[in-house]
Parts: sequence; C-alpha cells; structure tokens
Amino acid sequence: MIRELHTDIITENVKEMCIEANHFLSPDMVQAMKQAKDREESGLGRKILGQLADNLKIAGEEMIPICQDTGMAVFFAEIGQDVHLVGNYIEDAVNEGVRQGYEEGYLRKSVVGDPIFRENTGDNTPAVIHCSIVPGTKVKLTFAPKGFGSENMSRIFMLKPADGIEGVKDAILTAVKDAGPNACPPLVVGVGIGGTFEKCAILAKKALTRPVGTCSSVPYVAELEQEMLDKINALGIGPGGLGGNTTALAVHIDTYPTHIAGLPVAVNICCHVNRHVVREL
Repeated sequence: MIRELHTDIITENVKEMCIEANHFLSPDMVQAMKQAKDREESGLGRKILGQLADNLKIAGEEMIPICQDTGMAVFFAEIGQDVHLVGNYIEDAVNEGVRQGYEEGYLRKSVVGDPIFRENTGDNTPAVIHCSIVPGTKVKLTFAPKGFGSENMSRIFMLKPADGIEGVKDAILTAVKDAGPNACPPLVVGVGIGGTFEKCAILAKKALTRPVGTCSSVPYVAELEQEMLDKINALGIGPGGLGGNTTALAVHIDTYPTHIAGLPVAVNICCHVNRHVVREL
C-alpha cells in the first residue's frame, strides 16, 4: 500500500530539527558528558567538563546556541519505497526547512555559495543531503549540523590491503593526534572502513549519529571501537586539549565491502556536542 506524504511536513520538521539540535544536546550526549566528568582523573579536566556542562545548561534555558558555529546542515534521509512524496522536490523541501530554521532560530549562517569566491548564501543553504531508499512507508530524517573546527580535522586514508587492521588503528590515532585540541575535545570519532573513497567518508559521517553508548553489532568491530577509545584516551590530550584521560567520549566504526586492491579508511571527528536529531515521519 502506497502512503502519500506532503513535503511541507518534511520542511516543517527540518525547521524544528535545525533549532532543536543547535540548542539542546541529545540525551545520549548528555549522559556521555556526565559519565566523562565522573571518571576524569585530571582536576583541570573535570573543571573543563563542568564548564561545558554549564554552557549546555545555559544554552537550553536561555535558547542560546550550544556553539557559535551552528554548522553546515547535514541530513540523512531514509525514504520508504512505499512512500509517494507530493509537493516540492525533496531536496528543495529540506533546504527550505534549513532556511526557515536558521532564520527563525537566529542561527549563524556559515555557508558560502562557491568554495573559491566565498559569498555567503545568507540562509545556511544548501544542506548536504544523503538520500537512500529503504523498505516501508516511513521517512526517517537524521540531522547532524557539522561545525568546521572538527570537520577540518577529519581525514581519509587510502591504505593498502597489506596494511591490515594495524594500519587502520594507526590511521585513526594519527587523525586524532593531528587534531589535538583543535577539534574541541572530548570528541566523538566516526570511522568508515571499506567501500570507496567517498563511501568510507559517508560511513564515518553517519557513524557519528549513532547513539553514544551503543557499539557495533559486528564482534571484531565492537572490540576495535573499545580498543581505539582506550588508546585515544591514553594520548593525554584531554578536555579542551588541556590534559586528562577524556580525549574521546566514543569511537563509532562502520564497515562496508571493498575492492580487492584497497582499504579505504575515513576518520570524521566531531566535537563534544556531536549534535544530532532523528525524526520519523
């Protein structure tokens, strides 16, 4: 049975998601930050985590953005194959929601229309939209506004198959070490392994939206996530880059089949707010 869904509903929800994500930390991240403060061994590290918690509280109570960099809008849209969208083209509907959300939410507009000439578009559009067709009659939207303090620290490594899992570990640690304090730790580290040059990057980006505290369903990947979290936290970068044992809150790794001649690895780093909102329409 085909379900009809008007894109005005998508636009309205996108608008609300833009405002929500930029003012309120998701419940999984609130819990992760609390747990980090409880286990942080450095006095200065605990102080930084306390200040970050105060910032989050003020942002929610006074409707001030969590961070001045309200990000470039990134959406994952999973569209049921039995949904008939009516109204606007879906990308136009999403971009209209972003425009409204960033205007009505008084959020900083950070998008330039051309990467070289760099004239601001004035409404934070266009968004980066990843669409996929899935079974069913629902539309699932995941919004992840990405600030570029952390985005600029992200890396892609085109490894050789012979580099193996040790090469993957070295790549992840290299990316985090190179980022240092610049990505506003404590971090959430998204990793994509496999696919192609662009596929591993998308995997890494989407991995950031997985609820913190959940692990991969693949046993060896789950073990790798925990090992890399431990090794990253042993680097001593700490909250705000000022030292401590909480450099990362989580490492999320997703994998995909790849070519016999390659081992692509993407590391997409996110700051301590790791903004994400999910809605099902």
